[in-house]
Order: sequence, then C-alpha cells, then structure tokens
Amino acid sequence: MTVNGRLVSAELDPRTLLVQFLREKLLLTGTHVGCDTSQCGACVVHVDGAAVKSCTMLAIQADGMSVTTIEGLAGASGLHPMQEAFREHHGLQCGFCTPGMIMTALDMVARLGPDLDEATIRENLDGNLCRCTGYHNIVKAIGAGAAAMGAGAKVAAE
Repeated sequence: MTVNGRLVSAELDPRTLLVQFLREKLLLTGTHVGCDTSQCGACVVHVDGAAVKSCTMLAIQADGMSVTTIEGLAGASGLHPMQEAFREHHGLQCGFCTPGMIMTALDMVARLGPDLDEATIRENLDGNLCRCTGYHNIVKAIGAGAAAMGAGAKVAAE
C-alpha cells in the first residue's frame, strides 16, 4: 500500500488491523486507538480518499490502496488549513480525538464542499467522540477549516 505518499510493505499476521500496522509497524502514532469498538473515531484515516475507522479494517484489505494519516497532511509550507483551523480556534483540549476529528472533517469537506453549516458539521461528526469538550470549538474549527480550504481552491482555480 501507499501510506502518506510512500510505498510500504510488510509481512503481517492476516489478523493485523490497519491501525495496528500504522502504529506498530510504520510508527505513525497520530492515529489513535480510543475504544477498540469503532465507536470513538480516534482511528480515522483516509483509504483511497474516503474516511475509514482503521480499527475496523484489516491491513491486508488496504493492499494496493492509498492511505493518508494525520501525519500526511502537513506540507513543507506548514500545517494543512484544517489543522491550522483546529489550532487557531482551539478545536482540541487533550488532543487525543483531534487526529480522527480532522480526518473526518476533511472527508466531510470532500463529500459536501466547503460551505458547511453548524448543523451539518454536528451531524457528520456522529461517530467521533471527544471526552473533553462540548464540541463548540471543534465545530467552529471545522467550519473555519472548510472555508479556508474553499478559499484556497478558488485561488488555485483563478
């Protein structure tokens, strides 16, 4: 598979979960295991562009696919606009759920576009749990990140 733009391979037990492969074999520890039951969303990554809870997918199922983790977002010029929005709007507290929230937010923008209202953001965060906050700043951060992504796309198109 390709992970964050890099071709990787390994011999694995067929029962190895994608989250285990990412964390234990590739040492990409930004993808978290929060519940072991696919309820919390801390393990969300993108597989071929779609958000997937990596604790529910075997690593072997990603054979030949492209996987993007939180570590694959920032570029040489700095943080991804969604990461920057989480920093700027304090869309985190302890930070444990943040990688999954950001990956879910990016999927949301890809599916629904950058013009997201609060109700849409809250509805699409179903499946991502934060045990520290009341979600207010997370929702603000996603809205700001989505708007920044939309503005960036408009500038690139001009």
